[in-house]
Formats: sequence, structure tokens, C-alpha cells
Amino acid sequence: MMSLPTTDRNRLQQDLDALSAITEPGIPWTRRSFTPMFLEGRRHLEERFRAEGLSTEIDAAGNLVGRWQGEDPSLPVLMTGSHSDTVPSGGRFDGIAGIVCGLAAIGALRAAGYRPRHTIELVDFLAEEPSEWGLSCIGSRGMAGALGPEHLAMKGPDNEALADAIRRVGGAPEEIRQHRRTDIGGFVEIHIEQGPVLERLGIPVGIVTAIAGIARLRIRIEGEAAHAGTAPMTMRADAGVAMASLVLALRDAARAVEGQGHFTATVGIIRFEPGGANVVPGSAEVIVDIRAESDQAMDDFLVLAEKLASQSAAKENCRVAVLEKLSRTFAVACDPSLRAAIADSAGELNLQTLPLASGAGHDAAFVAQIAPAAMIFVPSRDGKSHTPEEWTDTEALALAADLLTRMLVRLDQRPETPRHP
Repeated sequence: MMSLPTTDRNRLQQDLDALSAITEPGIPWTRRSFTPMFLEGRRHLEERFRAEGLSTEIDAAGNLVGRWQGEDPSLPVLMTGSHSDTVPSGGRFDGIAGIVCGLAAIGALRAAGYRPRHTIELVDFLAEEPSEWGLSCIGSRGMAGALGPEHLAMKGPDNEALADAIRRVGGAPEEIRQHRRTDIGGFVEIHIEQGPVLERLGIPVGIVTAIAGIARLRIRIEGEAAHAGTAPMTMRADAGVAMASLVLALRDAARAVEGQGHFTATVGIIRFEPGGANVVPGSAEVIVDIRAESDQAMDDFLVLAEKLASQSAAKENCRVAVLEKLSRTFAVACDPSLRAAIADSAGELNLQTLPLASGAGHDAAFVAQIAPAAMIFVPSRDGKSHTPEEWTDTEALALAADLLTRMLVRLDQRPETPRHP
């Protein structure tokens, strides 16, 4: 491996600060996709991409792509990047880390006079976060050819179709399907962990094993509403108590599955009806969010959830009125050869690594449909993300950029870059 310079820490900090400053007034750090503030951030990034010697374009799906042309056009593209849109108040590092680290790695290579054999691309994917159109990962879906007519017809603010919104930010929605990428040899995304594991263990680099699949269930239990003061405790059909029992049962069942890899089950929405302080709940409804590294573990849990719901309802003289699967995505394993290259590159820098799964969704999951893909996690302070307190130290990001620099050279110099099957 050639001797490579380290990341310019000052430049990386400047890039972080400059992008963070582009935020909705009074609600840092906010750049919602498709908004004027998001487009202002995009213009800033395009200027920075060009300043580092990259040519730029907005592709058909609305992604901002910076391109460093390689010496051999016949070789597949090496790609890195993430997203610059944010959730409300929570975008100082989420997504941004992958872009500024990619820019820093490319800057280090160019400063060293490196000439890549492969073309290297840095991508700001459009609308990774859930958008006002009810869809996330819009740009990476488009790049993978997974953005269909039903998605493009979705309506957002002011009844604007998603296709028109993509066109408004510079994309060409009518060309998305014919521009599905087939030329990517490898994709590596740097991202904050968004959880507490790396920081608590004092480990600087996480090598993502898989991006968890996600399922959401709607469960409704019905009993009988009654007066809270006159209905004896032993003569009730209390849907609220039945649902409380189910929530605890789902929690315990999820803990039992943890040995099969990353697994979580969360009830974040619960509603009692009729909703009076002096009324025994006649019905209760929850939305259950389930995330699993193993698709088999997910399948088994979905079957178990139905059984637990019936048991919890029957115990309180109630019944399960609705058990509906609202959505389901499947786990995406990260490419083994890229994971090994990350580990080898980290070894050159004497950086300890930890394999761990991602419980959050990422653009890498869609890129993995068309190319080998992997992710590098960096520690999040107190595990916080999607909040104004989200924080990752600059030095942690700089080390990740140093790692990415070596990773790109390693991939560029290996004899063959396998294409995705």
C-alpha cells in the first residue's frame, strides 16, 4: 500500500460547520428534502465537490453525483457518499458524516497526486429520510431502479406529485427506469452509529454486518367499555389491560430473540378508546415496529406476535379484532469482501473494529441491490441521533475518512473489482 496523507482535520471541520449553518432559522439542524434550505445545502455541496476537482451532475433520480474520472473507463465505478437531507432538528451529522468524510478522503488522494484506475464517485442521495411524500431513500431507490410509477405518483405538499418534485430539484423522473446503474463495483457508506455501542465499548470503527429488515404491525384488541367506578374489577373486558399485557409480552419475546443477531421490537404508538379517564377502555390499538438482522427471526416473531396477542386478549375476556402487517422489508447483508477490506484498512491504522448490525435503514440497502455495498460506523455521543444533541467528534470522523482513503486505494489497486451478480 502506498504511503497516504491523513485527512485535513481543519478542512473537514470547516465542511461540517458550513453545512450545519445551512438550516431552517430557529430549528437547527434542519434541511428537509425538496425545500429551499435543502437546495441551498445542495448548491454548497456542489461548489465543494467542484473545488476538490470533481465534475458534478444531478442524475435522473435527483442525486447529486461528484465524479473523479479514472484512467480506465472500462473498470466499474467505486462509490461512496450518504445524504444531506435531515429529519426535523436532527441533521448535524446523520448523513452529513458520509459526505464530508468522502470529500475528505478524495481530497487526501488528490493532494497526494494519486491517479485512480477506477472512476470514483461521491454521491449525495436524495431524500434518505422519510419525506413529506411518505417515502424514504428516494434517490437510492431510483439509482437501483426500485422507484416505480406508483412512487412517482405519490402526492406531497400542495398536492405536488413526487415526479414533479424530483424534476424540480434537477432530476428526470421519466428517465429513472432506463438509468438503473449497472456499473458500480463497490459502495462504501460512512455513517454515525446512531446508537451507544461503539462509544460505550471505546471502539472507533464499526463494520456493519447487515442492515436490519423492518416490519410494522397494527394490532387492535376489543373488549367492552364500562364505567370506571361501577364495573367490578373481576367483571371487566378491559382492552387497555389486555394491550398492556401484550406490550410486555412482545418486549420479553424480543429479548429472547437477541441471540440470533440484532433484534428489536418497539411499541411507539398506543391508543385507547373511548379515551376517558373514567371509562374502562373498550378497545386498544398499537403499532409495533420490529427490526431484525435475520429474516427467519423476523418471520418467527411475526407468527409469535399473533399468538401472544390472542393470549393477552383472552386473559382479559377480550378479542383480537385486527392484526395487520402494514409493511415489511428484508434484511440486507453487507458484502463480505468489502467488510474484509474495511478490516484490513483499519488494521493499517491500528484502529480497533467491531462487527455490528444497523437497526436503522440506509441508502446502502438499496445500492446493495445493484452493487456490493458495505458501511462504516463511527461513534455517536450517548448514542443520540435524530435530536439536536446528536454529536460525533471531528477526530472520530477524520479517522473514518483516513480509513476510507485507504479503502478506496485498496479497492482501486486490487486486480479485479467483481461486478454485482
